[in-house]
Amino acid sequence: MLKRLFLVAAMLTAAVAAQAGTLESVRQKGFVSCGVNVGLGGFSMPDSKGVWRGLDVDACRAVAASVFGDAEKVRYVPMTATSRFAALQSGEIDILSRNTTFTFLRDATIGLRMVMVNFYDGQGFLVRKDAKIGSLKDLAGGTICMLQGSTHELNLADWMKQHNIDFHIVLLDTTDVLIKTMLSNRCDAASSDSSNLASIRGAGVPNPDDFVILPDRISKEPLGPMVRRADDQWLDVVRWSMMAMVEAEELGVTSANADQMLAESTNPTVQRLLGKSGDFGKLLGLDNAFALNIIKQVGNYGEAYERNVGMGSSLKLDRGPNALWTNGGLMYAIPFR
Repeated sequence: MLKRLFLVAAMLTAAVAAQAGTLESVRQKGFVSCGVNVGLGGFSMPDSKGVWRGLDVDACRAVAASVFGDAEKVRYVPMTATSRFAALQSGEIDILSRNTTFTFLRDATIGLRMVMVNFYDGQGFLVRKDAKIGSLKDLAGGTICMLQGSTHELNLADWMKQHNIDFHIVLLDTTDVLIKTMLSNRCDAASSDSSNLASIRGAGVPNPDDFVILPDRISKEPLGPMVRRADDQWLDVVRWSMMAMVEAEELGVTSANADQMLAESTNPTVQRLLGKSGDFGKLLGLDNAFALNIIKQVGNYGEAYERNVGMGSSLKLDRGPNALWTNGGLMYAIPFR
């Protein structure tokens, strides 16, 4: 019995040690394992050449640039909404970067930690234009399809209770199945984050003009990556890799001018960010040029936003709350000092 207790204690100690050393583990295997959506245009989807693209993909590329000086040292692991948390808890992936909503229960009860918000969103509804539906209340008694394992089911249940209106809810596994079900007319509406619906409308259906997104937003959906608890160093590495992209946009540092700013800028914050002064990288266990590597290879937050979901993309989403705080948005980098 005593031997068994020692064995269990040893196993627990080994598990804690393994969990506490994600940065070292990542270095040893030579890549970051990143859990992403199975396919969501603008956030995480392979292009025609099999290269993963998207805002969530860029979060993982930023971490790889921080750790290795090479943004391409990432392996992408497609995750469904129901499999994503277990994959991170078990150590199958190092980061979950899959349009995941930051909530109290997720932060407090499942052994994971939200890093920061990289996209502010809200739950919306996609309907056929010829249905002539103007608002969510017009759908009373209708069928609404959504993904299983998301926050959307509870959001809609709360809304129905508040407004005394009922819907038939159909839960599905993947976005592809959601699209097929919507196209087969089994759903009067599809419900998801509005960005997801914009992706479906823009690239997932044959005729985008046949569908409209209702103006209703029934929730706050602050989306961002997650990591395991009890590994503060890895949390810091991922968080400050993402913060560096926001700070760079605030300071006007881009992928095109980063080297010039490093050589010529007299702004103390720019010098700290790019590793010219201070030991900010070393404090994280990284090279002092970690942020410079991110900006040169991935870009600042504004660059990543525009090419993936903004006006330079097929989604053409306005910055809205994802604009910098100086432009009326919510994006705000913690000071590099």
